[in-house]
Amino acid sequence: MKTLQNISLKNYNTFGIDVLAKRFISVDGVYQLQQLLKIEKNIFLISGGSNMLLTKDIEKLVVHIDIKGISIDKEDDTAAYITVNAGENWHDLVLWCVIQNYGGIENLSLIPGNVGTCPIQNIGAYGVEVKDTITKVEALEIETGKLISFSNAACKFGYRNSIFKNDVKGKYIITSVGFKLTKNKHHLNTSYGAIETELLLKQIKKPTLQDISDAVIAIRKSKLPDPKKIGNCGSFFKNPVISKSQFLELQKEYPKIPSYPISDDEIKIPAGWLIEQAGFKGKRFGDFGVHEKQALVLVNYGNASGKEIYQLAQKIQETILNTFGVCLEIEVNVI
Repeated sequence: MKTLQNISLKNYNTFGIDVLAKRFISVDGVYQLQQLLKIEKNIFLISGGSNMLLTKDIEKLVVHIDIKGISIDKEDDTAAYITVNAGENWHDLVLWCVIQNYGGIENLSLIPGNVGTCPIQNIGAYGVEVKDTITKVEALEIETGKLISFSNAACKFGYRNSIFKNDVKGKYIITSVGFKLTKNKHHLNTSYGAIETELLLKQIKKPTLQDISDAVIAIRKSKLPDPKKIGNCGSFFKNPVISKSQFLELQKEYPKIPSYPISDDEIKIPAGWLIEQAGFKGKRFGDFGVHEKQALVLVNYGNASGKEIYQLAQKIQETILNTFGVCLEIEVNVI
């Protein structure tokens, strides 16, 4: 392990924000990480950099988690149990699973980032959440260096949420994630209209895992900018969940407001729709703005600062609250 000085983190975050790590080290094994923790505990973790907005230089030691590897723990006639190390690219894992005919995460195709961060915010898309396939999360306790295994229940998963975002935030480093995936009789989720439309266009009546993955990839590419070309973190805000009574009041004024019932008393509404109605979709402010095809995505067109993008996010939050009475929660970690 070699510690580097004053390293730009522009290539280590999908927003492409150019801030400096005063000290930087890349770790490719659990033992290496344990040895590092014996001498340094005040650290800043970075992996795929897909869920963060950097607004300043990082004074702490930046530790890049680059632990790779996929192992098949066991299989039976119906399921495969695999363990995937934290540094593996998430989308590459999805494609690998599709090739193996392992079902469960195909709807999560093309989500940026690495495997180690997927449990933290319980990534989800097109009717699927990763929590439904996770069996365990293994993590190093920073204080002791001990490797701890969290069961699915212990992770306290919620909508874009987990114990790693709340109770134990900053106390653990995720090193691997275990998954249980189907081998046959896959539970294909095509309930979202966009997927159904895409399959219909391709005249696919009996979709495979590959068909679902291809459809999701096509949809995301049509809506979302490639972080390699335009800096972004995908969805910047969570879709708000409001009471049924509040929704009915909004519906009176906005009859076409989309909605997704969560329970008898709760309704989820698309944050992107709210932002678009408020006039932000496609707006550009110098080198940053709101993407022209998806209002939920804030973008860096080249050399924007994290502070500029965060100020735009705050302006959007304020406008949505004043216009609709709805609080938008930022999904991205603002550093």
